[in-house]
Amino acid sequence: MKKLRFLLEKEFKQIFRDKSIVAMIFVLPIMQLGILPIAMDFEVKQVNIVIIDNDHSPLSSKLINKIGASGYFKLLAYEPSFRQGLEYLKSSEADIVLEIPNSFEKNLIKENAAKVNLTVDAINGTKSSMGSSYLTSVIADFNNNIQIFQNKNIVQPVIINIENSTWFNPYANYSWFIVPGILAFLLTIFAGSISATNIVREKEMGTIEQINVSPIKKWQFLLGKLIPFWVMGMIILTIGLLVGIIFYKIRPIGSIPMMYALSGIYLIALLGFGLFIATISNNQLQAMFISFFFIMIFALMSGLFTSIESMPEWARIISHSLPITYFIKALRMIILKGSSFADIQYIFVILIGYAIGLNGLAILNYRKTT
Repeated sequence: MKKLRFLLEKEFKQIFRDKSIVAMIFVLPIMQLGILPIAMDFEVKQVNIVIIDNDHSPLSSKLINKIGASGYFKLLAYEPSFRQGLEYLKSSEADIVLEIPNSFEKNLIKENAAKVNLTVDAINGTKSSMGSSYLTSVIADFNNNIQIFQNKNIVQPVIINIENSTWFNPYANYSWFIVPGILAFLLTIFAGSISATNIVREKEMGTIEQINVSPIKKWQFLLGKLIPFWVMGMIILTIGLLVGIIFYKIRPIGSIPMMYALSGIYLIALLGFGLFIATISNNQLQAMFISFFFIMIFALMSGLFTSIESMPEWARIISHSLPITYFIKALRMIILKGSSFADIQYIFVILIGYAIGLNGLAILNYRKTT
């Protein structure tokens, strides 16, 4: 333990001696979280919808068919009750739940008016607002066709009243959706690149050779590299959460200890990834290019900027093979939805698997290179 303690003291002194790392820890989160959420805006291509048809009438069937034929919606499921449909919303599988009430057709014919219930998952403010706007337009067009039909017979107009219920992000604010994603990406940049260049720097300076011939074990050396950056990553997470609270009024609804536990596991996985890059790189430039390549893939295919559901099938496969995809999803669910451990326990299992696998690769490959 004394050897590990000396290594940790050395690493912390080296980290705080490097001004660029200190700036990345304290300045980068404030700048990126302060600017990027305001500047980002993306078009919605596909909206997942669950429909509850309590009427089962010809008119309700026509409305459902019109929604499916619009090209904007993916009919995820038909459920018999609103409670079952709401489960899709809580698990983030669906974006909108449309409930058609009993006597929908009867009210249209006899009372010339009917209501439908529209419940929207507003964690993604842009997707929820655009999706509800698309659906409102489809229903309005359906309503116009019904009016034309009725005008030929009854002359009285028919009105469908839509009642919206916005969950999790009541103001449909897009920054509420993107801030947790940028925070996850910041941790990815830090853990995936800085840890890689740190060991490669040891190679270039020749100090790693001195460590290799010392009585320090290889697992102690790698652990001495991992722990300081893990601590720095948790500091970045804390600063990012404070920026979200101060700038965007985003206060985590879910368990903060659970969020830190999830982030800690994710950091271990990404630090293992960075250590693996270090073992296959001969200089800092090489390590930077390799880490930059993978970080760009993480950014573009993790669901941070583009909805995964809008990607082609091959891209979805790649997306679901990335640890950041699961981390971003879980972070949003905890911060905005207040999801419990039962809701994201499978993500914990996946990230633990990544942590074991990536760190195992780093240890095995480090043995080969030394």
